[in-house]
Amino acid sequence: MPKVNETVKVRKAIIPAAGLGTRFLPATKAIAKEMLPIVDKPTIQFIVEEALKSGIEDILIVTGKAKRNIEDHFDSNVELEQNLMEKGKTELLKLVEETTDINLHFIRQSHPKGLGHAVLQAKAFVGDEPFVVMLGDDLMDIMGAKVPLTQQLISDYEKTHASTIAVMEVPHEEVDKYGVIDPEGEVEKGLFNVSKFVEKPAVEDAPSDLAIIGRYLLTPEIFTILENQKPGAGNEIQLTDAIETLNKTQRVFARKFTGKRYDVGDKFGFVETSVEYGLNHPQIKDDLEAYIIRKGKELEAAKKK
Repeated sequence: MPKVNETVKVRKAIIPAAGLGTRFLPATKAIAKEMLPIVDKPTIQFIVEEALKSGIEDILIVTGKAKRNIEDHFDSNVELEQNLMEKGKTELLKLVEETTDINLHFIRQSHPKGLGHAVLQAKAFVGDEPFVVMLGDDLMDIMGAKVPLTQQLISDYEKTHASTIAVMEVPHEEVDKYGVIDPEGEVEKGLFNVSKFVEKPAVEDAPSDLAIIGRYLLTPEIFTILENQKPGAGNEIQLTDAIETLNKTQRVFARKFTGKRYDVGDKFGFVETSVEYGLNHPQIKDDLEAYIIRKGKELEAAKKK
């Protein structure tokens, strides 16, 4: 183990992807929800790209049943690549090759016992190193951020040597959908000491409007806590509850995210993300903008009738 004043490089990331995706049935009956495309790119690919841009070297994806297409997506497809090469479709070939030669590992979560349980499956993969957890329902700054959120958390760790959780301000009436922090004050701009972490509090009991979003940088001590963690909200092993326990023995900070978060975990958020990404997509942005303007005029005209 490193000395107190040393910082171990953050090299590993965990992407939990074992959920059943019931909000997107019937589409997710035969395809992993993480493979649903935003225009032409699966949602999980955005997460993997953020990890790589942040300097992550090894990624473990925690899967479940009917998730084999995630593995296939990041595997090479010799026939497809050969076909594109022979037809001179070099740009498409480049897109296909970008999803291979990544240090990806897979493990199955046999029983859906919650996010904390999914993270626990990565204990052997992580070892005694700090690591990042990246949730697939939250896409961050997909139009291209100068400093990805995951990289921001890693930079905080290099200064504090402590776990750091990403948070952002949400409408007060929605706090019961999230884990919420009780901030004690800023260590520096946007970086908070945390008194308490609360999983899905009642709106009237929420200690703040700063909600935990899908990026966590954690020290390996979290695994011992998760092994002994009792089920919490939804009768599941909650990662937020384990972080609250960790915060009692070592500092856990919160980094306030000020960029654009896209929630692709529900249907409207997914459609909204697709539209915004499409408006920046070089192949369809002009046609999509024209369609939105035309449709807007049609709706206004219909209201006046």
